[in-house]
Amino acid sequence: MVDSPDREPVSADPPPSPAPAPAPDPIPPGEPVRPGPDAVAAPAAEYPLGVSRPPLGLEDLPEPEEVFKVRRLGPLQIVQFVIGPSLIALGISVGSGEWLLGPQAVGSFGFVGVGWVITVSALLQTFYNVEISRYVVATGEVPIVGFGRVPPGWKFWVPFSLFVFYFAFIFGGWAAGAGQGLFALIAGRVHEPDEVQWTRLLGIGLLLVVFLITVLARRISRALELANWVIIGSLIAVLLVVTVAVVPGSVWLEGVSGLVTPAAPPEGITATQLGGLAGFTALASGLNWYAMNHYRDKGYGMGHRVGFLSGVRGGRAEVRPVGVTFPDTPVNRSRWKRWYRLLMIDLWGVFFVGAMLGMLLPTVLMAHLVVSSGEAPTPANVPTFAAEQLGAQYGPAMFALMLLIGVLVLFSTQLGIFEALVRNFTDAVHATSPRLRRLIEGDPRRFYYPYMLVVLAVIAVAMHLALPAELVQISANMSNFGALMFPFVLMYLNSRLPRPARPRPWHYVILVLNFLFFGFFFVNFVYEFFTGAALVRF
Repeated sequence: MVDSPDREPVSADPPPSPAPAPAPDPIPPGEPVRPGPDAVAAPAAEYPLGVSRPPLGLEDLPEPEEVFKVRRLGPLQIVQFVIGPSLIALGISVGSGEWLLGPQAVGSFGFVGVGWVITVSALLQTFYNVEISRYVVATGEVPIVGFGRVPPGWKFWVPFSLFVFYFAFIFGGWAAGAGQGLFALIAGRVHEPDEVQWTRLLGIGLLLVVFLITVLARRISRALELANWVIIGSLIAVLLVVTVAVVPGSVWLEGVSGLVTPAAPPEGITATQLGGLAGFTALASGLNWYAMNHYRDKGYGMGHRVGFLSGVRGGRAEVRPVGVTFPDTPVNRSRWKRWYRLLMIDLWGVFFVGAMLGMLLPTVLMAHLVVSSGEAPTPANVPTFAAEQLGAQYGPAMFALMLLIGVLVLFSTQLGIFEALVRNFTDAVHATSPRLRRLIEGDPRRFYYPYMLVVLAVIAVAMHLALPAELVQISANMSNFGALMFPFVLMYLNSRLPRPARPRPWHYVILVLNFLFFGFFFVNFVYEFFTGAALVRF
């Protein structure tokens, strides 16, 4: 039979067996398995969590050294590269409770029965911050996005959370207070009643400074960290020197003992006044979640896998609209423990200690000034009261120095809050709107900066509604409103994390205490707001 020219001759012998493929090199522990070029693509690993949002991706936790680009993390490297998100939160907190509401309450009522509220609030809020940050570090999702996984779903929780947050912080009380201090610093005197508009214009000018800081940044969170390193470090150093120099030891002793001694609230103070102090000691009680986004941008844990908001000079940086978590393996369990220890250092070693110092120093100083001058601060003059009194006693140089400190304190607060208003809205719409992601071509900056100008205009109008201290008190009590629901939202989310990241049972008890403590003050605020009379007066 003639073979066909386009066919190979058929051999009777079977073809030789192919040589066995060499065994692949073992995969190092913790390294993701990467398929070869001929492998069939397998479905991506997923981790379902909650409702209404896509499942989380699954990847290994990075090593901290990988994230911060160092060979080893010692104490110096932790200060240089790891500490940061807590500084942004501390910069926000120092200008509200610590500079306005705390001094006003202590100046009017003394330390006894007020100081313990400060300590309990700071402790509860730091524990609460740990639970918020736990979710961010374990998933890379910021809280406003993670809340969308809680029943009934993102269509309720995302708009509702934004509404509560905006209602509490859109009024611009810190910018107005900083404007008052800046006017006095420029003019060499406190403004007259008919000059209040100039103070508001200066406050608006400081908001434009915040806009410029973010525009010029390579990485927005890093720019905020560096600004707060300078501001917080300077103000605590100056306040410590001034307070040690002018305040008698007996007032120091009264202040410190007031922080740790339980006592009945002073006669005449209302639960609403105490609630404002409790709400803005440390940060913002039930709304603290708005400042925890920076753990994602800093690269803590799975935040390194999700991305960050870059500035105009930083080049394009992708931010995943859906978070990523880690499989429960021995390597990941070990890495989680390392990230959790770093989180504890940042929140307890920096945030809690800084918040207590930031509250103690101004309140001790204010208590001394009230006694020495025979006057008490009012909502109208509390932003400049300390500068006025110290200037009268020690001269123009002290007046100018304390005004500068007051401006820096309140500016650091508005820096963090203004940026957070924009950041949280940007994160929310970027994660939940595919249409927006297509419109901005996956670059959040195309929404972030135009929207920042819109928020600036809204705050500029809102600053005209009331005096700075009154605006801040409204914000503080609205922060307490957040404690009625967000601790339970966190319980739902954190109980469904990979097992190594889940809280211990006593952590849930602390979250319930947040609900009871801050919720009590909010109920009193609502009653007084609608009836004009205090529900509880001591």
